[in-house]
Amino acid sequence: MKVKDIALDGVVRQNPVFKLVLGTCPALAVSTSLANAIGMGAAVIFVLMCSNILISLLRNVIPSKVRIPAFIMIIATFVTVVILVFEKFLPDLYDSLGMFLPLIVVNCLILARAEAFASVNKVGAAALDGLFMGIGFTLALSVMAFIRELLGTGCLFGVQLWDFSIGIFASSAGGFLVYGLLIAAFVAGSNAVSKKQKQKQAAAEKAAKLQVAQAVAASEAEVK
Repeated sequence: MKVKDIALDGVVRQNPVFKLVLGTCPALAVSTSLANAIGMGAAVIFVLMCSNILISLLRNVIPSKVRIPAFIMIIATFVTVVILVFEKFLPDLYDSLGMFLPLIVVNCLILARAEAFASVNKVGAAALDGLFMGIGFTLALSVMAFIRELLGTGCLFGVQLWDFSIGIFASSAGGFLVYGLLIAAFVAGSNAVSKKQKQKQAAAEKAAKLQVAQAVAASEAEVK
């Protein structure tokens, strides 16, 4: 697979939050703060990349009957590493994320990429898939958190920007509202881009057919 295709799939075409609707629980719970969203995104990128690489390396060794338990054990190992690093070096972020760090183990996104991609592709492609899927997840969380923190508290990264705030955006209801609106906007934008690409492709095919017809007509005229 081309790097460009893997990147576009992870960030846009199969965005895990806005397109595949995976990892909804942390997306709603952590997106109250931009710092928390970036921290969770970094943790997911690390776990996705490392687990994808190891699962790809072991794809011909792990028996198919126990692949899911094996995948979960591999993912849990890297999640434990993340928890220990955050607890040691980023204690404030560790306390803020709380139980959602251990819950990365059962994040549908990570298990889905292990099953659908890493277990059937080579190491390089699996690593890139983990990287770009993680980036797509992080960007989605960051956009949600930016809107919710800015409108809900008037702050960004804990810095007060203005006194005005709309409290609902900091609540669970506000999370669902922002999430739904962003999914709608993302799908509408994706459909518009796909429509333009199809139109360009149709125009290119029409032009190619016209060129072929002109070439055939010219050759027939020369024969006559």
